[in-house]
Amino acid sequence: MLVPYDALLQLPNDTLDNLIREYLLTQVEDGGFDSLGDMSAAVAQCRAALKRGELVVEYAEEQESIAIRQRQHTAPGTY
Repeated sequence: MLVPYDALLQLPNDTLDNLIREYLLTQVEDGGFDSLGDMSAAVAQCRAALKRGELVVEYAEEQESIAIRQRQHTAPGTY
């Protein structure tokens, strides 16, 4: 199930930022950023991609997990 963007805006900023950071760390091979500024910029870019719908937040009821995914990598029928 996809979490609507408007619902994400109701989360505390730290919660959404932590979810975004977790997503970002899975996207880089070396597992890190050169500086905190790089991470801050990447978080802002992810927030914008979520707003545009390029990235989505998917909740998997069976696993009770939540993750950010690229829209094209979500299961059919979830959006």
